[in-house]
Amino acid sequence: MIDYSVEPDRCVTVGITTPEVSDDKTEEYLDELAFLIDTAGGRVEKRFTQKLQFKDPRTFVGSGKLEQIRDYIKENDIEWVVFDDELSPSQARNVEKILECHVLDRTGLILNIFAQRARTAHSRTQVALAQYQYLLPRLTRMWTHLDRQRGGAGLTMRGVGETQIETDRRIILSKISLLKEKLADIDKQKTVQRKNRESLVRVALVGYTNVGKSTLMNLLSKSDVFAEDKLFATLDTTVRKVVIENLPFLLTDTVGFIRKLPHGLVESFKSTLDEVRESDLLIHVVDISHPNFEEQMEVVNRTLYEIKAEDKPVIVLFNKVDAYTYVEKEADDLTPKLKENRTLDELKHTYLAKMNNRVCFISAKNKMNIDELKRLIYDNVKTIHAVRYPYNNFLY
Repeated sequence: MIDYSVEPDRCVTVGITTPEVSDDKTEEYLDELAFLIDTAGGRVEKRFTQKLQFKDPRTFVGSGKLEQIRDYIKENDIEWVVFDDELSPSQARNVEKILECHVLDRTGLILNIFAQRARTAHSRTQVALAQYQYLLPRLTRMWTHLDRQRGGAGLTMRGVGETQIETDRRIILSKISLLKEKLADIDKQKTVQRKNRESLVRVALVGYTNVGKSTLMNLLSKSDVFAEDKLFATLDTTVRKVVIENLPFLLTDTVGFIRKLPHGLVESFKSTLDEVRESDLLIHVVDISHPNFEEQMEVVNRTLYEIKAEDKPVIVLFNKVDAYTYVEKEADDLTPKLKENRTLDELKHTYLAKMNNRVCFISAKNKMNIDELKRLIYDNVKTIHAVRYPYNNFLY
């Protein structure tokens, strides 16, 4: 848990605009990075951006921008500089030497949040493996200053670094090997558990982080899964039996996806993602109130493709309709309407309403349109059940 009685770590963030990434996109990415930092227990004091053709292979940003950042952090007693991309070990080493300040990249920040949020032995093992794999190529930089890390509100790497300073690469590799063996054993146990649940249709909630999956899980299963307006509030997979009318099925709440999700986390969370791979039906929860919900949908779809779950039947669930806002166009504005100019009713009648007739618009928080959602889930689960168990149709 984050100790909010401790003063948050003061940070600045750094992002770059390239020919492939517009200024608006850079600002959006830095907004999300600020949300990640807040989730970890830090506070962003200032953001720095630079337009570049490509990342500087030595220091990520140019030398002039680094000098500007260095002057600011010295004048304002800044503790952390957080980059919105993964830094190579040499980049991180060079930047830290120039800035004389703690340097963290997006991957390290996400790993830190996962370490804070992990509750079960399974998820803690997964996070520890990802952390060690992240730290291994950074040993020469990380281990030299771990002994002088202070206890802050959240950005200091939790878990592996603060309990034991490992200076020997052989020991780190040994720990990675042991964690992989432990996870292999856990994977076997999880596989047996999933096989024991094969008599019921399995439905998995997927989506970008902080779109309301856990709130929906609580609503449908009448359970008490932890839900919070933070990124990665849910890290451990939760499975509950749900009955709609007379039809039972298993509902799984999974970890949220995010853009630039560290590859090491995807690998170490393999058994968690197996819940998605082996499900019969996916409910893709989308925060329709987010200005870039379409890009978030693409991130989720791309992740599903990477874990080989793209062929599953999907219900697309647009959540948070109560928070949806739009900008009304001026009467004399004759330019075509953009997405942000459409009312929710207008948006409902665009391509969003034509996704294989598996679309629903709800507010899980305010329990709006839940009966329609339940009917949609019931119809899809019944179809799957009828195909798998053709002699059990007396259930419905």
